[in-house]
Amino acid sequence: MFKQLRRRVMGIAPAETTVARRGFTVRDDGVRDYLEEIGRIFTQGYHTALLDDDPDSLAAQLNAEIDNEYRGFAFEGAAMGLAMLDMLMPFSDDRIRRFVDGPGNDHYYMSHVGVGWAWAHMKRRVAGPLKRLDPIVGWLAVEGYGFHETYFNWPSTLERQARPKHMAGYAARVFDQGVGRCLWFVRGADPELIDATIATFPEARRADLWSGVGLSGGYAGGVDASVIRDLDAVAGSYHPELAQGMVFAAATRQRAQNEATHTELACQIVCGMSLTEAADLANRLKPPESDNEIGNGTEPAWETWRRRVQEQFTPEQSLQDQSIAEEALAPCN
Repeated sequence: MFKQLRRRVMGIAPAETTVARRGFTVRDDGVRDYLEEIGRIFTQGYHTALLDDDPDSLAAQLNAEIDNEYRGFAFEGAAMGLAMLDMLMPFSDDRIRRFVDGPGNDHYYMSHVGVGWAWAHMKRRVAGPLKRLDPIVGWLAVEGYGFHETYFNWPSTLERQARPKHMAGYAARVFDQGVGRCLWFVRGADPELIDATIATFPEARRADLWSGVGLSGGYAGGVDASVIRDLDAVAGSYHPELAQGMVFAAATRQRAQNEATHTELACQIVCGMSLTEAADLANRLKPPESDNEIGNGTEPAWETWRRRVQEQFTPEQSLQDQSIAEEALAPCN
């Protein structure tokens, strides 16, 4: 009865994830249905966690009930639910830690995003809780915070371009990455609308927004090849950031073993490589956890990781790769 009560009190009504309720601009009916299905699956995972906060049985339910391709969204929602319960009932066991380190570990990245949803929903500051998470991937919780704030209040984050006052320093940049990821939903996966929205932001914020778009376009997808080509075209000089987001999407799906056709397609078009190659690139360039503060001593390892991947898609790197290929093909003297 207690679990049913908290489901009733803390639950998210099904209508809250519809395009009409959120006021998103979605021109394509098929895309609308697809994005709403993602919202439905997310809330299913969230509600399941409210009713069953045992990590093992929770994960077993989600694995049994959700198709593999969509399962990451359910685990993201479940992580939000467990993190919410931990904050409301701190005297209980550490549900989210047992979930992330245990049966939810395949969805490690998406679960950290779900933790950020909980922080945003409870209006928590991020500096303290962030220190208790993975020193690299934990930044995805801040990204999830940005996604949550945009999903539920996009006029604030997109039109007024507001950020919570406590999002200072590098956290403000990661918040923007979450805003960019949510743009895929708010603007209905429409390259023209996404580009027009990002163009209204100060130039200093655009790169992080495009990185978020790449992550969502690669992981969530829901569009055909022509849309991905148009997205890459309008990204223009932000191609490295777009590609980096899609590389991270590939790594997320590879770890969860829920590779999707649309992620494969996005990697081929934008990154010029397969999903497996993109994921392997991400894993190869990821700094060790001990290097959370490296380089000049102020750059978080999360940013180092992103920058290393982006550098693989700069014009300079492309010219270098072309030169290496030409040397390899040159006749031997």
